[in-house]
Amino acid sequence: MNKNAAIYIAGHTGMVGSSVLRLLIKLGYENLITISSRDVDLRSQEQTERFFKKNRIEYVFLAAAKVGGILANDELPAHFLYDNIMIASNVIHAAKENNVIKLLNLGSSCIYPRLAEQPMDESMLLTGKLEPTNEPYAIAKIAAIKMCDAYRKQFGCNFISAMPTNLYGPNDNYHLQYAHVVPALIRKFHEGKKNENQAVTIWGSGKPCREFLHVDDMASACLFLMENYDSEGFVNVGTGVEISIKELAHLIAEIVGFQGEIEFDTSKPDGTPRKLLNVSKLQELGWQASINLRDGITSTYEACRQLNWY
Repeated sequence: MNKNAAIYIAGHTGMVGSSVLRLLIKLGYENLITISSRDVDLRSQEQTERFFKKNRIEYVFLAAAKVGGILANDELPAHFLYDNIMIASNVIHAAKENNVIKLLNLGSSCIYPRLAEQPMDESMLLTGKLEPTNEPYAIAKIAAIKMCDAYRKQFGCNFISAMPTNLYGPNDNYHLQYAHVVPALIRKFHEGKKNENQAVTIWGSGKPCREFLHVDDMASACLFLMENYDSEGFVNVGTGVEISIKELAHLIAEIVGFQGEIEFDTSKPDGTPRKLLNVSKLQELGWQASINLRDGITSTYEACRQLNWY
């Protein structure tokens, strides 16, 4: 991408979008376009089309989405399905209608079947039933992947998709009910330490295994793919390393300094038993993660404390 190209970061206030924005600013890109959802509702085709036409956008990082953890997905399935389908459909179509040079669509590893063979490679999409606790969100993300491929096939659009593993890092959501696992655990253990609690309770059995990627690594991968990948289909983005939720909880407790007991509420859902991406496709292209989990969580927690988010 030319440093003067008009680049739109959709979802620039979110975790991934803000990281992509920071990276592009750091690298000297000068024509970065951002706008609040209060000013342009991407769920509206009319507003989205008008915005694209006015700004003559050349490249798009599509990171705008409604996201949340297991509880949020369970309580708000219609919102997760409608909002994410509309955002993706409108942005992808507006990009085609306004001759955008290239678009990167950001998805999620929840697109894979609940009991998919591990590690999961890109060919496993639509080979089994989805995890029920986040099915609406997954369906919306699958639709966006297929839309990018359809617009490539029918109209010749250079639209690609990246599927990240579980992300964490700056600008995450720390709401105890709706947060993903890493920010939720950071907050739980921080408050447990502050309140001198004897124990902290974690949802589920602690047995499921997950893979975690720092959002700054994700931003790096997004830029790499924008510059180096131009093919049909999507690309997994992750570390290729997994950890159980129990091990993760003990790691975060150690980083935060919580010294009480860790209890697991097995009456709460675990979600997918195991979720590890096969990242060989991305590594063969020439990219791999650089931030290890301990260092990434440590820096994330320190940033939270400096911001006085608690």
